[in-house]
Amino acid sequence: MTPFDRPPVGMNLARTAKVVAQAFDAALVEAGGTLPVWVTLLSVKSRELANQRELAGMIGIQGATLTHHLNAMETQGLLNRRRDPENRRVHQVELTEAGEALFLKLRTAALAFDKRLRAGLPDERLADFAEVLAALRANVGGK
Repeated sequence: MTPFDRPPVGMNLARTAKVVAQAFDAALVEAGGTLPVWVTLLSVKSRELANQRELAGMIGIQGATLTHHLNAMETQGLLNRRRDPENRRVHQVELTEAGEALFLKLRTAALAFDKRLRAGLPDERLADFAEVLAALRANVGGK
């Protein structure tokens, strides 16, 4: 058996990740959001207040990209930004009532998608899969 008798792991993983990501984004769009909006809401919600720099780090995007998302979300009334009184260069970010409502709606969609994704897979296999994914990340220097 040669290495090319089956697709290389990286290629198979990339194809699968793309299909799953597209399906997840579609589920979020159907619920009234997008993946960047969901990740931003989730990141802000996971902390009472988060500054923009920390938020960009948690989401894994550049500050300028985050600013674009935050401007749009602020215009939509989903969050508020204000200067940190102790450091005027830092913006604090918090969800509005509309942001909280969208968070709950998208959380429901994300949980339903996760249930669909896990269908028919026993917990032991999912635990093994999580370990394999962690090992693959470690093999390429990721966390």
